[in-house]
Amino acid sequence: MTMHSTSHTPNREKEMIPRTLLLGMAALALSTLALASYSVATGRDRVGTPAAGTVIQTTPIVLIGKSAQAVVVERPDGTVLADLPHGGFITVIQSGMARERLVHGIKDNPAINIVRYDNGRLVAEDPTTGWSAELYAFGSDNKAAFERLIEKAGE
Repeated sequence: MTMHSTSHTPNREKEMIPRTLLLGMAALALSTLALASYSVATGRDRVGTPAAGTVIQTTPIVLIGKSAQAVVVERPDGTVLADLPHGGFITVIQSGMARERLVHGIKDNPAINIVRYDNGRLVAEDPTTGWSAELYAFGSDNKAAFERLIEKAGE
């Protein structure tokens, strides 16, 4: 009676992530780390930061998230500026702000400031956490949504 021994060689086709892809991802991560380290070590100026400007308008508003899509926008005195069942980008900003406040342990919902700069920047700033979002960087339609809120708040 002859016994056949079967050798168990790994079947490379069953691997979830190919080895070359893993090596490529590791090379990308290491080269990114090397570039960032070089930039810091040589004191290179930051190029991805917004241009400085002078504040020309600050509008405080309160964003109240009602669901994953709905948001209510109020003046700090409680006057409703907009009740949006599908708030779109405004809901995205409210969610980002709410997350940052959760991380910082902020329980209440104080106003944020929508700040307009003389160089065209429009920024949502949360003075309670230091969080901010460059609203102009998300496209003209998204910037326009907050510009309409500023106009309405000024009425």
